[in-house]
Amino acid sequence: MAKNIIDKLKRTRKGAMFVIEAPSGTGKTTVIKEILKQDPNLKFSVSVTTRAKREGEQNGVDYYYITNEEYDKLRAEDAFYECVDSQYGSRYGTLKSEVDGFIDVGQDVVFDLDWVGMRQMKQKAPDKVVSIYLLPPSVAEVKRRLINRGTDSAAIIEKRMDLIVEKIQHYNEFDYVIVNVDVEETIRKVRRIISCERMKRVRQEGLPDFVNALIKEADEG
Repeated sequence: MAKNIIDKLKRTRKGAMFVIEAPSGTGKTTVIKEILKQDPNLKFSVSVTTRAKREGEQNGVDYYYITNEEYDKLRAEDAFYECVDSQYGSRYGTLKSEVDGFIDVGQDVVFDLDWVGMRQMKQKAPDKVVSIYLLPPSVAEVKRRLINRGTDSAAIIEKRMDLIVEKIQHYNEFDYVIVNVDVEETIRKVRRIISCERMKRVRQEGLPDFVNALIKEADEG
């Protein structure tokens, strides 16, 4: 009986949109990959982009690859939760239809977005968005991690370091802030945040019917 009630409440719960942001080298990608692996009810949002598909990428898995004309049409139709034109000429956007398809059936969606994208999302879906910012333990540690991962040139690393101050100044726009000293502990903290947000009354749309049933049972008893 208890399991049936829990299952029913899960089915009538609205999903949440979890935006995770951090400066490069803070461990954001590792955290996102791990929480997705550990929690089957979390989905990753696939964005659209106008850039060319790179070797090994798959349409609908890495991105939805579209033309500039298609992008303009979607933007005019207000089809995006957030969208941005990158400094390199490519354009990116998060489709409302992609996200709502998960949210409406009680699944939660994780986004790897910067503060600009998070701000746009909060404006369009303030009750659905939960934002989490990961801060590094020190600037020196960020540089060490960027060097050790071996994916960027020295020039790119310096450019990323130059952007750190600009990025971390927006920490106070986020709902939760975690200093990522230990990645395993950070993953546990992010998962606790997700668990707590799922229990918020505003997301449990089946609660009114359940409470009414309790009241009816009490009256009849």
